Amino acid sequence: MAKTANLNIRIDPETKSGAEQLFSSFGITVTDAVNIFLRQSLMVGGLPFEMKKPRFNRETEAAIREARAIASGGIAAKGYSSAKELFADLDAEC
Repeated sequence: MAKTANLNIRIDPETKSGAEQLFSSFGITVTDAVNIFLRQSLMVGGLPFEMKKPRFNRETEAAIREARAIASGGIAAKGYSSAKELFADLDAEC
């Protein structure tokens, strides 16, 4: 039985370089890091970290929807002729 097996993966060069720099700061190689990841995955019976979509609070989600609507032309963006006018509008919201 072979003592090692090859695993070929494809990643973009920037990710590879960043990973190499990160792991070298810990004194390990990318190969070492992959081995750690795989062993930890086997120990926990799955991915060794939680995977979930990023969630935002309601205010942030509303702002994202508004920004998308503005970008798509669904609603008009507010415009101001001066900073004074902008700050007056902001003060009125409080």
